Amino acid sequence: MDSPTPSSYSDIPDGYRAGFACFVGRPNAGKSTLTNALVGAKIAITSGRPQTTRHTVRGIVHRPDAQLVLVDTPGLHRPRTLLGERLNDQVRAAWAEVDVIGFCIPADQKIGPGDTYIAKELAAIRGTPKVAIVTKTDAATRQQVGEQLLAVAELGETVGIEWAEIVPVSAVAGDQVALLADLLVGRLPRSPPLYPGGELTDEPEQVMVGELIREAALEGVRDELPHSLAVTVEEMLPRENRPKDKPLLDVHAILYVERQSQKAIVIGTGGSRLRDVGSRARQQIEALLGTPVFLELHVKVAKDWQRDPKQLQRLGF
Repeated sequence: MDSPTPSSYSDIPDGYRAGFACFVGRPNAGKSTLTNALVGAKIAITSGRPQTTRHTVRGIVHRPDAQLVLVDTPGLHRPRTLLGERLNDQVRAAWAEVDVIGFCIPADQKIGPGDTYIAKELAAIRGTPKVAIVTKTDAATRQQVGEQLLAVAELGETVGIEWAEIVPVSAVAGDQVALLADLLVGRLPRSPPLYPGGELTDEPEQVMVGELIREAALEGVRDELPHSLAVTVEEMLPRENRPKDKPLLDVHAILYVERQSQKAIVIGTGGSRLRDVGSRARQQIEALLGTPVFLELHVKVAKDWQRDPKQLQRLGF
């Protein structure tokens, strides 16, 4: 993976490690929440809806002894659209380039066909260490967690994976997150840092703003909408002629859906839902960028965009 490299390493201790780790798993397995917990900041959107992650976001964990770059990929799934195929391609491309792979399996759900499908794909990747991560332990009983750890070990034997580690984690409660970081760092090569200190992600601000808007729009909506919703940020510009001590950033974004009925869901009665989405997204954007924001949202219909190569390209996929 190409990465910007600092020019001076004079203060890097002996034995310093740096490299890439990738979290994989079926949709809604807790990958984004875990990425945010390890980085210590919100750099990946989270949602109770499956398939909310659309981009491979790199989160950067800085430690005195190491730099761990986390690649948070979309959930691998059996694709039903061209968008689904392209998201799967992103996942496989990430697998081929990382130093260690973390396979996330929720503690509160039985291992299913989706987990087995991914495990078989992982088994075909030779030479890359694989850490099994039993996520969401806060949502399961101790007995469930124990049973899931055994089931994960058995899954590895069935598909031919020798797990480097099997570790239970709760990103929400913070349980064993530091231990997981140690285990992942231990699998990285000796290397100077790959990114400047203090940088938490290499995702462009405009993309992150679009993701925060999409996250706000997904809260409390019907099952069909997450797959059909895309956001583009058309403009992010400082408001002209503002006092230096009172800056304002103008953000103009478009939410795309596939059908007129979905547009009505996003807008809500008299525009009430879109105003609520804008209010929640604006708070998150201001927290991300550290500046007051004026957010303007519009909703447009792009018919069947998930299956149209030209529209997918225009929307950044």
